[in-house]
Amino acid sequence: MTTTTGPEPTLSFDEALASFDPVMGLEVHVELGTNTKMFCGCPTAFGAEPNTQTCPVCLGLPGALPVVNAVAVESAIRIGLALNCSIAEWCRFARKNYFYPDMPKNFQTSQYDEPIAFDGYLDVELEDGSTYRVQIERAHMEEDTGKSLHVGGSTGRIHGATHSLVDYNRAGIPLIEIVTKPMTGAGERAPEVAKAYVATLRDLLKAMDVSDVKMEQGSMRCDVNLSLMRKDADVFGTRTETKNVNSLRSVERAVRYEIGRHAAVLSSGGSITQETRHWHEDTGITTSGRVKSDAEDYRYFPEPDLVPVAPSRESVEALRGTLPEPPAERRKRLQAAWGFADLEMRDVVNAGLVELVEETVAAGASPAAARKWWSGEVARRANGEGVDVPSYAARIGVTPAHVVELESLVTSGRLNDSMARQAWEGVLDGEGTPTAVADARGLELVQDTGALEAAVDTVIAANPDVADKIRDGKVQAVGALIGQVMREMKGHADAAAARQIILEKLGQA
Repeated sequence: MTTTTGPEPTLSFDEALASFDPVMGLEVHVELGTNTKMFCGCPTAFGAEPNTQTCPVCLGLPGALPVVNAVAVESAIRIGLALNCSIAEWCRFARKNYFYPDMPKNFQTSQYDEPIAFDGYLDVELEDGSTYRVQIERAHMEEDTGKSLHVGGSTGRIHGATHSLVDYNRAGIPLIEIVTKPMTGAGERAPEVAKAYVATLRDLLKAMDVSDVKMEQGSMRCDVNLSLMRKDADVFGTRTETKNVNSLRSVERAVRYEIGRHAAVLSSGGSITQETRHWHEDTGITTSGRVKSDAEDYRYFPEPDLVPVAPSRESVEALRGTLPEPPAERRKRLQAAWGFADLEMRDVVNAGLVELVEETVAAGASPAAARKWWSGEVARRANGEGVDVPSYAARIGVTPAHVVELESLVTSGRLNDSMARQAWEGVLDGEGTPTAVADARGLELVQDTGALEAAVDTVIAANPDVADKIRDGKVQAVGALIGQVMREMKGHADAAAARQIILEKLGQA
C-alpha cells in the first residue's frame, strides 16, 4: 500500500524490499583540523565573525597564487593508510568548474582522476556483532566552499528568501572526500550499514586527531547516493544524491526514506531523476534540489598553479607509524579491561558511549557505574532531542566528574540506588552537583539503627504470614518485607541493612 509521508508518495520499507535491492554509495566530506586553509595561510577557527578569515587567495582575487598545505597532505595520506588504501606515488590537483555561489573563484580546487589514496576498505561492525566490509573507491584532497545564508524565508533555503548573505571564512578549508564503491547486498540492513559506516569512520578520524568530526558544525558531512535494483535485474538503477546529511541518525533515516520513495516511483511505472536532494531533519523527508551533473559536466582540467604531489615511500611508511590503535581493537581491549559482556559492550558502542565511559573510568568511577549512569536517563533524554549522549552531556554541562561523585555517594552509604537516581535527575535538570542536589532534596539514608529496627518491627507485626514463611526457611520472601520497610521510612532506609535486621529477628541470619 502506498502512503504519503510528505510531498511525494512512498512505499513502506518492507514493501520496497520485497521488489527491490538497495544500492548505496556514501561520500563523506571531512574538514581537516589544520591551523590554516588548504592553499593559503588564513586561519580555520570555527565561529569567527563572517569574512574575517579571508585573503586574496581564498577570495580568488586576480594574481593570487595558491600553495599546498603540507600538514593537510600528510593528514590525507594518514587517512588513506587507515582506510587500507594504496597511496599514489604521484598525483595532481584539478579544477572542478561549476557555478558555486559561495566559492568566489567559481571553481573548486580538487582532485579528479589522480586521487592521493584509492582502493581501500573499512570493516564495519553492526549492532548484532556481524561485520560488513565497505569498499573505498578513493579519498581525495580538495577545499571547502563558503557558506550561504538565505534570509527572509521560513525554511532557511533560497526558495522564499528575500536576500542572501555569503560568509567566505569556510572557503578554502582543507577537505578530504572519502568515496565508497557501490555497496550491495545489505538488503533490509542498508540503513543500519550506512549509519554504522559513518559512525566507524567518525571514530577512526577522531582517534587519528585529523578532524574534530563535529557533524553538527558541518566539519563532517555525508552525501547519500542511493538507487534501487529490481530483484530480477543485474544493473543498477538511477541514483539520487541526498546532500549534506549531518548526523548519524539522519544518515539512517535518509537511506530508509529514499528507499521507500524510489520504490513508489518505480512501482507506479515512473522513472527516477538523477538529481541532488535536500534532507529535512524536522520532517524526515527529502525534496528535489537540482539535476545531478556527471563528471564530464564539471570540465575538469589539471590545476596549472600547483605542482604535483609526490610523496616518497619512506615518508608514507613514516606516516603509517603514526597511526593510532584501530577503534575496533581498542574496543576489544577496553571491553576486557572493563569486564563487560559482549552485549554490554555492544550497547555502549551503539550508544556512542565508548569515549565517555573511558573518560569516566579514568576519572575514578567503576566501569559498571560509568555504563549505568551514562546509558540510563541521560541516553533517554538525548534520544528525545535526537542527539547523541556526548553532545547532550556537553550541552548541559554534565561531566565524568559528576558520575564519580554520584558513585561515591552510593559507595559511602549516603544514598541508595533510588536516591542516587533522584540526585542524578537533579543534576541533569541543572540543579547542581550530585552532593548539592542530595543536600537540597534531603536525600540521605537513615543511619539510626534504632529507627530502622522500629520500622522492621512494625512491618513484621503487620505481616505475620510472610514472617512465618521466612522463619520456616523461605528466605526469598524477605523482599516483600524490605519493600514495606522502605515505604515505612519513605525510601530513606538502607535495603541491605533492613534485610539483615529482618533475617536476624526471624532467626535466619
